[in-house]
Amino acid sequence: MGMQLARRSMVKAAMAAPYLEREEEHDLAVLWKEKQDQDALHKITTAHMRLVISMASKFRNFGLPMNDLVQEGHVGLLEAAARFEPERDVRFSTYATWWIRASMQDYILRNWSIVRGGTSSAQKALFFNLRRLRARLAQAGSSAPSQADMYRQISEALGVAEKDVALMDARLSGPDTSLSAPVATEEASSASRMDFLVDERPLQDEVVEELIDDKRRSDWLHNAMDVLNDRERRIIMRRRLTEDGATLESLGVELGISKERVRQIENRALEKLRGALITNDPDMAAMAAI
Repeated sequence: MGMQLARRSMVKAAMAAPYLEREEEHDLAVLWKEKQDQDALHKITTAHMRLVISMASKFRNFGLPMNDLVQEGHVGLLEAAARFEPERDVRFSTYATWWIRASMQDYILRNWSIVRGGTSSAQKALFFNLRRLRARLAQAGSSAPSQADMYRQISEALGVAEKDVALMDARLSGPDTSLSAPVATEEASSASRMDFLVDERPLQDEVVEELIDDKRRSDWLHNAMDVLNDRERRIIMRRRLTEDGATLESLGVELGISKERVRQIENRALEKLRGALITNDPDMAAMAAI
């Protein structure tokens, strides 16, 4: 009862607000844009709240609270006021209509169903026009069109694929299903849909953190490699930094030295690398186990 009284009071106040003449509207818009005059903003928005209420009433069939729709429309109205350019020869109401409608539609898409129907321009067009077009087609002619024919005509009218029309129709027609609802499976008779939503993969922040750490370690190692001479770098690269590490014997043949000499050079190069890594960044002491 209290909510209904509040709504009536709001509607009454909006309808009682005076209309703005074109020149007055322009002057108020200039004051708001150039001087951030709050009183000017209040007069502009108050004069156009009847537009918000009128548009909210067009979306009342989606089952969402009228007060919430008006509130979202008011957000769009404020956004329009912030972006309006009074030097252009356009009435504020014409400009604000788009922002008010867009704000309400986004709110409906976010809240109409637990499972959203899509947020692309094509999905929005389907969501807000499917019922109207379906009703119009059902009323036209002496016999109702088949479902396939209806989907085809709506597809042509909105410029979207027929499969998208069918999918949206199913979403709008079917009830929401709770994630806690039981699902009978071979493994468990009391499992719920929630049990099948677990994703064992690492979280995105963990993946990004690992990538950053890998890049940092790679940079540290690359800088440390500068302390090695050409032969030491070649041995470390072939022995430690390739997927299939070369053997001491194969490197000895390649470099014309014994495999024991290759081992000595490798050990010396590793000691130089450890020293360089620890000197450049003490936190990299763990890298000493290369």
